[in-house]
Amino acid sequence: MISREQQLIRDIFAPLTVQEPGAFGLRDDAAVLTTGADDDLVLTADMLVAGVHFLPGDPPDLIARKALRVNLSDLAAKGADPRSYLVSLALTGETGGEWVQGFADGLARDQGIYGCHLLGGDTVKTPGPLTVSVTAVGHVPQGRMVRRAGAAPGDLIYVSGTIGDSALGLAVHSGEMVPGDLNAGELDDLRQRYLLPQPRVVLAPVVREHASAAMDISDGLAGDVALLCDVSGVSAELTVGRVRLSPAAAKVCDADRQWLETALTGGDDYELLICVAPSKRDAFERAAEDAGVAVGRIGYIVAGKEPPVFRDQGGRSYRFENLSYSHLK
Repeated sequence: MISREQQLIRDIFAPLTVQEPGAFGLRDDAAVLTTGADDDLVLTADMLVAGVHFLPGDPPDLIARKALRVNLSDLAAKGADPRSYLVSLALTGETGGEWVQGFADGLARDQGIYGCHLLGGDTVKTPGPLTVSVTAVGHVPQGRMVRRAGAAPGDLIYVSGTIGDSALGLAVHSGEMVPGDLNAGELDDLRQRYLLPQPRVVLAPVVREHASAAMDISDGLAGDVALLCDVSGVSAELTVGRVRLSPAAAKVCDADRQWLETALTGGDDYELLICVAPSKRDAFERAAEDAGVAVGRIGYIVAGKEPPVFRDQGGRSYRFENLSYSHLK
């Protein structure tokens, strides 16, 4: 069952794209424009709102870097290398020149890391909340963008990095107590994963070379697997125990298994969900290792249109109260 947010996109906004095939009916992480040159442009946009995607008191440089990085994560999932971006700000009366300078300093720092540059944007005043919108532009060799659609029965499902740190980090950052007797360093590790995601930009060439389908994990692993399967017209079998957790997240989930659902559905991971044909498995794993990013195989694609099934180590189906975070309830 699709969320209200996905239904709104499908029913209201997707019809506006019928004359633009590169929009894919708004059923992917990004759009692609063929320019007539050797490369295609890949475009994606994300909006961050105070009190929803970050806390109002978070440092402006970290807000800026998160806003840019969540877009770079979308580009990486499409196999696209970053090129440039636009940023728009809806500023409240409390966000003065010092805040804006700190925000720009954050962008400047990440431009140096990821090799992309500002093209323009807009600023407006709002009674609140503070809102940041970034549109990122990447490029891929012509016809090589990797879509969500493309997963086929038998494909192996991989996830980069670890899952759940950001959702647990939000709990820590918000002052919520988490179980597991974590030390100060572990608590800070979780908090930092929420404040500053790590987009897997170095995996972009690996994705476009080896993936049959891919997307970034922004709204929760369980729900995003369901989205990819829905667009591809397939289903999936996954094993919860194969999902890699960081040592800190593992401590929390081992102390109270209810937090495992938070880890698997809470979102803000910005890791990559990648489907790979069995014949490409070894080459893909070697390429990811050479890129310096750990990937873990968590399941496989199966024929059918039933919702993906997550199983525990005993083979029993694992039920989630909510598959993913949704902006529209």
